Amino acid sequence: MEKKRLGNSDMDITRIGLGAWAIGGSWRWGWGHQDEKDSIRTIHKALDSGINWIDTAPAYGLGTSEKVIGKALKERNDKPYIFTKCGILWDNKGKAWQEISRKTILKEIDESLTRLGVDVIDLYQIHWPNPDKNIEEAWETLAEIKEQGKVRYIGVSNFSVEQLKRAEKIAPITSLQPPYSILRRDIEKEILPHCQEKNIGVIVYSPMASGLLTGKVTEEWVASLPDDDWRKQADDFRQPRLARNLALVEILRDIAKKHNSTIAETAIAWTLKHPAVTAAIVGMRRPDQVDGVTGAPGVQLDNEDLERIETFIKQNP
Repeated sequence: MEKKRLGNSDMDITRIGLGAWAIGGSWRWGWGHQDEKDSIRTIHKALDSGINWIDTAPAYGLGTSEKVIGKALKERNDKPYIFTKCGILWDNKGKAWQEISRKTILKEIDESLTRLGVDVIDLYQIHWPNPDKNIEEAWETLAEIKEQGKVRYIGVSNFSVEQLKRAEKIAPITSLQPPYSILRRDIEKEILPHCQEKNIGVIVYSPMASGLLTGKVTEEWVASLPDDDWRKQADDFRQPRLARNLALVEILRDIAKKHNSTIAETAIAWTLKHPAVTAAIVGMRRPDQVDGVTGAPGVQLDNEDLERIETFIKQNP
């Protein structure tokens, strides 16, 4: 599978990586119940397909995602790059909140190493810049953890350009993780150009818009979602936005047929076309989902394809 160097690191990562949000199972921002055996089989199949990195976070399932990844990797000799995060905490009742500070991060890093069953994490990221006033303290702490050898590289997620510049004064940023898809393009104006200029790798999340751009979503499908799946109440999955989004999917369906790809691969390929984007995080929770996304880096969208998408977006803002 095609690879690209991640920012200022020595890591050549595949253009898509395994996103481990959904395998966290049921929690405040989860997608409902998840079978652990399915998760482990999915991880193995993704690695067998050539994917060489996994992105997770302690908060995904309140520790569950990292633990499952740790179990899955014990069964393999080949080890992928592991990317995880800090900055979302929870209590014993399952209530979660965003918080970054030196004290919390020093505790989180050791807990993540234990759950993952590794001695060093390849990329450690600030999950959310909250509270904003603690960004400098948090980034200084990540730089210290890197010096200690607990992590190889440090990055951020969901940062603005102004917040990136504040962190850059303290220590180099290896990567940024922002949301990016055909339906969410706000990073194109300032964030992607800044990352390109500063050699900050960009690994985008939600390239399929949380499943909307896969071709599997219908109004009936949304209605059938479990109550603990946050998408059931999300505006993009409800009318009138849902009808507009499904109309876009039909355009992607035509383009996918042209390139002998899946709708999901076409949506992912659209994000990978931007020169500032290093790779995309692709959520997978069952082994069969792997087959429908691994061809994304090979889909070469042409000007006609891109113009069709642009025209639709302009006509249906």
